[in-house]
Amino acid sequence: MLKIPHFINGQPYDGRSSRYADGFDPALGEIVSNIPLAGQDEVDLAVAAAREAFAAWSQTPPQRRARILFNFKLLLEHDQEDLAATITREQGKILAEARGEVARAVDMVAYACGIPQLLKGQYTEQTGEGVDSWNLREPLGVVVGITPFNLPLLAPCWMFPLALACGNTFVLKPSERTPSTAVRLGELLREAGLPAGVFNVLHGDKMAVDALIAHEQVEALSFVGSTSTAQYIHTQASQRGKRVQALGGAKNHLVVMPDADLDLAADALLRAAYGTAGERGMAVSVALAVGSAGDALVERLAPRVRDLKVGNGMDPNSQMGPLISAQHRVKVLGYIEDGVEAGATVVVDGRAVNVAGHDKGYFVGGTLFDHVRPTMNVYREEILGPVLCVLRVPDLKTAVAMINQHDYASGASCYTRDGATARAFTRGVRTGAVGINVPIPMPAAWHAIGGAKRSLLGDHYLHGEEGVRFYTRYKSVTQYWP
Repeated sequence: MLKIPHFINGQPYDGRSSRYADGFDPALGEIVSNIPLAGQDEVDLAVAAAREAFAAWSQTPPQRRARILFNFKLLLEHDQEDLAATITREQGKILAEARGEVARAVDMVAYACGIPQLLKGQYTEQTGEGVDSWNLREPLGVVVGITPFNLPLLAPCWMFPLALACGNTFVLKPSERTPSTAVRLGELLREAGLPAGVFNVLHGDKMAVDALIAHEQVEALSFVGSTSTAQYIHTQASQRGKRVQALGGAKNHLVVMPDADLDLAADALLRAAYGTAGERGMAVSVALAVGSAGDALVERLAPRVRDLKVGNGMDPNSQMGPLISAQHRVKVLGYIEDGVEAGATVVVDGRAVNVAGHDKGYFVGGTLFDHVRPTMNVYREEILGPVLCVLRVPDLKTAVAMINQHDYASGASCYTRDGATARAFTRGVRTGAVGINVPIPMPAAWHAIGGAKRSLLGDHYLHGEEGVRFYTRYKSVTQYWP
C-alpha cells in the first residue's frame, strides 16, 4: 500500500492526521494508496511555511523567478512519460490523453516564464508640472489552489506557475482522488531550485478547504470543480474579503449546421464527448443538429460510438478509460436510465460494457441519445461522463437561444462552411469560450479561459493576462520632487 504524503516547506510531510482516504486504481477498482486528510494543524503548518517564504520570494527579481520556472519546465518535459503514467493510473484517462495534459501544462509554465514582460507597468512623465506617474503590480501573499480529479496536472498549472512568477507563495489542495501528481510537482519544483515553503501541497476534503478559506493569512483562492462547490467557496471566501476565482460545471454545446462537413463534425464530437470518458469541463455533451443535419449526423456518429474501444488507460489500444470512482459510475448510469425513462432515443447504450480482466473497474461505454428535449435532466444537468445528447433545432437563431438560456456557459462550438454563420454565432453566444470548426475551444496558454453564469463565480478568468491580474495587486504611484 503506497502512502502519499503532504508536501510542506520543501519536504514530504506525513503529518499526524487521524483521518485517511483510500486511493483507487479506477481501471481495476482496487485500493492502491493511502492518503492523509489535512486538519487544522496541517493547514496552519502549510500556510505558515508559505507566509514565511513570501518575504524573500516576493522580493526576488522576476527574471530570477522565471529562471527557476524555466528549469521546472525542462523537468516536466524530461519526466513526461512518468507523469503521464501517474495520471493514467490514478485518473483513468488513456496514456495519449495524459501525455497531452502534460504538454498543455508545459505550455502554461512556458507562458509564466515571460513574467518580466508581463509585469511591466506604464509610466507617464509630466502628469503635472514636475510630477510623474507610473503603476506597479505587486504580489498578494499566500494564495491557494483547489483543483479537480480530471486534470491533476493541468488544472494546478493553470494557477501556480503564474502565481509564483508574480511573487506569491502557494498552497495546492488537489483532489484526494488524484494526489500523487501534486506531490511530484513539489519535488520537481524543489529540484528546479524553488526555495522551501514557496509551494506546498495539502491533501484533504471539505475540512481542509474550510480551514484554508477561513485562514487569515490566505489572500486569494482559485478553484475548479462542481458549481455547487464553486458557489460555496466563492460565497465563504468573499465574505472574508478574499479574492476568488471559482470555475464550476459546464454543459458545452456543439452546433452542426446543414452545410457542415458532417464526417468532420462526427469525428470532432467523438473526441470531444468521449475523450477522458467525458470527465472534463470542456467536454462537449450536447450536439445541436440544425435543420436537415440531424439524421445524417446521427448515422455517422452511431457506428463511431459503438466502435469505441473501452479499456485500461495503460493499454495502448484503448480509446476510452474508466470513470474516476464507483460512486460516480453509479451516478452516470443513473443519468442514462433517467434519459431512457424521459423518452430520449437510445442510439448507443454504454451501460452493458464489459472490459475483460477488469470486472471491478469503473467503466461505462459511450452512450448516444437522440431526440433529447430541453426539459430532460440529461440535457439540463452536468453528467461528467461519456454521454452525448443530440437535440434537433430548426435554425441557428434557435440554437444560439438554447445555448444562452442554459445555466452553464463555459464553451460552445459551431461547425459550418459559411463565414457569415460563423460570425453570427461567435457574436451571438454568451459563453466563456467559442469554437468555429473546433470541438473544444480550449485557448492557448497566453489566452485566458473562464465561463459565464454558473460556470464562473468571480471576476477573473484563469491564466493569460487575466491570471496576472488576479495574482497581483495594482498600485499607482505619483511622484513630485520640489
